[in-house]
Order: sequence, then C-alpha cells, then structure tokens
Amino acid sequence: MASADVAVVTDSTAYLPAELAERHGLIIVPLQIAVGGTVRDENDITVAEAAQALKEWRPVTTSRPAPSRFADVYAEAGDSGVSAIVSVHLSAEMSGTVEAARLAAESALVPVHVVDSGTIGLGLGLAALTAAAAALRGEPAEAVAAAADARATASRSLFYVDTLEHLRRGGRIGAAQSLLGSALMMKPLLGISAGRITPLEKVRTANRALTRLEELVVAEAGDRPVDLGIQHLAAASRAEALSARLRSRIPHIEDIYVGEVGPVIGAHVGPGMLGVVVAPQL
Repeated sequence: MASADVAVVTDSTAYLPAELAERHGLIIVPLQIAVGGTVRDENDITVAEAAQALKEWRPVTTSRPAPSRFADVYAEAGDSGVSAIVSVHLSAEMSGTVEAARLAAESALVPVHVVDSGTIGLGLGLAALTAAAAALRGEPAEAVAAAADARATASRSLFYVDTLEHLRRGGRIGAAQSLLGSALMMKPLLGISAGRITPLEKVRTANRALTRLEELVVAEAGDRPVDLGIQHLAAASRAEALSARLRSRIPHIEDIYVGEVGPVIGAHVGPGMLGVVVAPQL
C-alpha cells in the first residue's frame, strides 16, 4: 500500500520494474490479452511469446479489466484501512480501462479518484510513481491525483515502429491513419497527443528514423531536469544503445528507465518498436 491513508492503483501497461512498483506500494491491475483465442492476464504471458505470435501474424488482441476486477481491488484497499484511493490509468482514447475503473469507483466504500493519464507505457508509469510518492509523503487524495495528472500532462512520448500494420489491425492508429497510404517504403515516427497516437514524421530508413528519434528526444529534454523512460519490443540492443547516447547528450537526466513493453502494448506496435518518454521534473 502506498501509505497508511491513500492507496495508489495503476494498470499493467505502466510497465514499471516490479521492484520499483513494490517499493512505492503501487497496486497493479492487469489488462488482458488473447493469443490464438486463449485469454490471459497480461502478466501471465511472456513478452517473447506475444512477440513471436506477432512475427507470425497470428491473432493477438487485448481487452480492459472488467469493472468487477477494479471493484475487488478497491474493496481490498478499503478493507486495509485507507481513507481514499487514487487510480491512474492509460488513456481513455486507447482503452476502456478508465471507464471500467470509474464504474467500479461508483460503488466503492471509500472515495476513488480516477485519473486518465492520457498516455501509456512509462508515461503512465512515471505518473503513477509520482502519485505514489505524494501518497507516501502523506498528501491528501486530491493532491495525489493532481500530482499524477500534472506529471502525465508535462511528459511527452515519442516512438518508432517498424510498421504501422499492427496499429492498424488493432484499431489504435488514430491520426497516424494519414500515413498509411504513403508509408510503404517509409519508417514512421509517432507521438501521443490528447491521448491519441499522432504522426510526427516519415523517414526513409530505420537507421535514419532512429537517429531522428534521438534528435527529437534531445530537443524535448533541453537543459531542464528530466526523467527518461526508454521502451522497446524485441529490440533490446537498440534501446541500450539509445540509452547510452542520450546519457551523453542530455545534461540533466535525473533517472532513466530502460525496459521492454509488455504484450498489451506489443500487440499494437509490433516487434522493433523503440520509444522514449521525456518526463520533466516538477
């Protein structure tokens, strides 16, 4: 539990290191994923298994947690003695998770403040961590929720995908739909704006796209103190190389997190994805 008074809940698409989430007392509700028709919690399937299915173009679909799942989590937190809960989740534009949380909140025995982070992955994860830190400081639930919202709003997510096909198949392509007709020989750079995936640039080769991603991250970070989250799917060498370069180019990195996204995001971005979250210190 995040504190003796306020519990902080997030979902599995935050993709925080388990030890870090546990240290901050975060409660994590898993989304679900179906591979070949078999539905499991996200934490019950390996990234490698999902990535292999994607490479073979086998059906991989995702779904939100049921409201009853949130209701059980909120009830357990309430029974533990907290006076309020802050529940921070991935963008409502990308998933029904926020809606499910809000439905469950209506019948919870303690007040539940549901925060739509407007983002996903480590953008969500860092917002949830910020909320948990505020809870550990003893701040009231309203301030904990506001801290999560402020961190998510201030952060920017940029990412590269090898192909738009997975986003198209999953119905998450958003405004980047405009790239489809001209992207056959192009490598797209994407971002998240107003909770939706948006196109940034089209680049002719993967190497050039990754160079351009690095340039955009450096420009976004500037000379202010920032945390960075570097995320990938089946592209660990790309992620580690980018991490090393960004450490040398960005003057005030407070913390940097490097990790593989889980199968829920992976199902929509496909193997080879490389993304960076720039989260200014507030």
